[in-house]
Amino acid sequence: MTLVVGTKLGPYEILAPIGAGGMGEVYRAKDPRLKRDVAIKVLPSSFSQDAERLRRFEQEAQAAGALNHPNITAVYELGAHEGSPYIVTELLEGETLRGRLSGGALPVRKATDYAIQTAKGLAAAHEKGIVHRDLKPENLFVTSDGRVKILDFGLAKLTQAEGATGPQTNLPTLDGGGTEPGVVLGTLGYMAPEQVKGKAADGRSDIFAFGAILYEMLSGSRAFYRDTAAETMSAILREDPPDLSATNKNVQPGLERVVRHCLEKSPEERFHSAHDLAFDLEALSGKSGASATAVSPSASRVRWLPIAAAALAVAGMAATFFLGRGTVKLDPATFKQLTFRRGTIWSARFGPDGKTILSSAAWDGRPAEVFMSTGDAPESRPFGAPGADVAAVSASGDVALLLNARSDGAFARVGTLARVSAAGGVPRELFESVQWADFSRDGKELAIVRTVDGKSRLEFPPGKVLFETMGFVGDPRFSPKGDRIAFVEHPVPNDDGGTVAIVDLAGKKKTVSGSYATIAGLAWSPDGSEVWYTAAEVGANRALHAVSASGGQARTLARIAGSLTLRDAAPDGRTLVTHDSVNLGIMGRAAGAPEEIDLSWFDWTLLNDLSDDGRRVLFTETGEGGGAGYSTFVRGLDGSPAVRIGEGVGFELSPDGKSVLALVGSPAKREIVIYPTGPGEIRKIPSGGVNPRAAGWVGDGRSIFVGGRENDRPPRDFVFDLASGKHRAVSPEGYRGVASSGDGKRFITRGPDNVYYFGSTEGGEPVRIPGLEPRDVVAEWADDGRIFVQKPTPGQAVLRLVTLDPVTGRQQPWRDLSPQDTTGIHAVRGFVLSRDGAYAYGYYRTLSTLFLVGGAQ
Repeated sequence: MTLVVGTKLGPYEILAPIGAGGMGEVYRAKDPRLKRDVAIKVLPSSFSQDAERLRRFEQEAQAAGALNHPNITAVYELGAHEGSPYIVTELLEGETLRGRLSGGALPVRKATDYAIQTAKGLAAAHEKGIVHRDLKPENLFVTSDGRVKILDFGLAKLTQAEGATGPQTNLPTLDGGGTEPGVVLGTLGYMAPEQVKGKAADGRSDIFAFGAILYEMLSGSRAFYRDTAAETMSAILREDPPDLSATNKNVQPGLERVVRHCLEKSPEERFHSAHDLAFDLEALSGKSGASATAVSPSASRVRWLPIAAAALAVAGMAATFFLGRGTVKLDPATFKQLTFRRGTIWSARFGPDGKTILSSAAWDGRPAEVFMSTGDAPESRPFGAPGADVAAVSASGDVALLLNARSDGAFARVGTLARVSAAGGVPRELFESVQWADFSRDGKELAIVRTVDGKSRLEFPPGKVLFETMGFVGDPRFSPKGDRIAFVEHPVPNDDGGTVAIVDLAGKKKTVSGSYATIAGLAWSPDGSEVWYTAAEVGANRALHAVSASGGQARTLARIAGSLTLRDAAPDGRTLVTHDSVNLGIMGRAAGAPEEIDLSWFDWTLLNDLSDDGRRVLFTETGEGGGAGYSTFVRGLDGSPAVRIGEGVGFELSPDGKSVLALVGSPAKREIVIYPTGPGEIRKIPSGGVNPRAAGWVGDGRSIFVGGRENDRPPRDFVFDLASGKHRAVSPEGYRGVASSGDGKRFITRGPDNVYYFGSTEGGEPVRIPGLEPRDVVAEWADDGRIFVQKPTPGQAVLRLVTLDPVTGRQQPWRDLSPQDTTGIHAVRGFVLSRDGAYAYGYYRTLSTLFLVGGAQ
């Protein structure tokens, strides 16, 4: 089927043809809803005649659409046009690998880079049970910025009925303009022996095809190309391709061994997983640190001079900087830099020998994975756990991992807890939705932290609750004797302030430190007499502290300019810390503006609201620049300087833009304050026994909507009348308000079951909102009644927004928002929209460097 420009396929408008082949026509099209161009592949109508065949295709394509991996083409939608099914994907700019190979072999470095990206994409798909079955250079796309995207997942299975035998000759994504014999040869050259024999294909079949592609990238010749289909199949079954060293002397023996291992005739003798394949390739390439080039003295000097100056000014102590080595020595502690790449370190632990270091990091905008290194050198190699965090290491050598780890709220990570030997192997999955874990002293059991029924619970053994809170628990660590667990208690959800606490195995808890504005990272001293942790009383620049296990005055062990996070402590007193450059920021775009601009002000800019006219943004500085009680600011969306309105957390601008509703004070006792944005008096609202946690204007601004606790009861929602000062409850206990409607008659609230409901400001039983899932986040309630919902995007630095019809529950994609530079960004959340289409959203970025610290005792 050939479509002309202007043809409509559902909401999509055809703009131009891109290509054609045996699997149909490919077009560039416009999606008017999201104002973006997409690619549409229209499949031959013959594929829709077999209902079972089409059903399988839809299942495969839907599974591929859920992969969300940077090396796999994103699938947006499936549809049909005049009996022909079509698939909508992201539009890529660049060329296929086949086009890149038209000039012959690629440089070894470039070929290896493409191979690593492809292997990671395959690993992500295989992990979901999806096999490509038709991997070849035509199905690998190299974008203009060098990213490799695997095309056509879900289409290969459509080309042959399940259970059929014999070679597949009608394969997808064929070269346009080729003759039938050429088509067969072009496909057969990448088929695994089991596929040639008509047997079922699995992930190892993709690995064989991968090996043939890598061979071609390195040699410039197809591994099994022959003059006829029969000869090509015979070569696949019985012959090995010529040695790579004969055609490319730059190919090292290790890389050739990887290729040979992929091309084994028997599936059992190939790499067992694409994860292992990517691991070996990275080790050979030097990306894992095996042959990494050291950071130059000048680069190291540039990085540390600002820190040196700040350390001298802020800490007021003498410091010696070994600039050429990237090492900082602060008396009495010494800091040895272990990592040199740009990105985020999520966790780090000493191995059982006290020398090996396992860390989880997301470098250079890539997904997180686990690396192994030693404190003697900066080189590291992949451990073989992409997408995982290191949760704990036992004395016996087992490693606890959080598989498929993702951000959970502002200050936690969550994943599937698994256990694996430090020597390698396949992780054994234990529990889902775990945030933290630590091994008991004998290494047999694990203490875990997870959220159940809205409460964060510390469990040991799993299932037995030792402590729970409506806030969250962080960093649990067993004492050297194994009889107690120290942890960080955060009393407020999504707020990293808190205290150090210790609980015994009977559940008796004791708080041993004072309260900090930020606290994260904890370990016991080697003798068990103290708990070491990183925290700051004001702002966000954490230092390394110690407090007696029986409680008392804390002492400072080490401090440098910036923020530290304690990751682990070794038996000899050495510690692993990360120096974290952390900031919360805002991106915004005024109505009609050509692009987004960064509206961040100080170090921790928390987005609160946007004025109705779309001209000003309200935010709170909650870090070092905001001071002890935080500070509320208003700033023009044109990037003009910010104006400080007052102390506290700003929540919402009034409908006329002349006032700001804010909360002032500590989490334990807050006051409701109305600040003028211009000349005027500050007004304090009597709380009437309610400790507020959130506030917003109702209707015309004569009353306010408050979420909080009354006399330490469970949370609920209230309406305060500003004229009389009286308040009344408008929801049952256990509900936490989110937003009120423009007319002030209804509000959205989250119930004790973590589900969203509509409530009435006149009171009554809340009504569940249709169409929302537990992990959805209500971002905005527009005046036209639409609800903007943030959809979860695990592992992606993107804010995915849909609109929800509050009556039918029907959702429509709206827009994906993301800063241009995504390195170190692990959360994009918070969204506000004005009536004229201006918008703003928040992002959370961490750039980390791992240090080995000595002498901090």
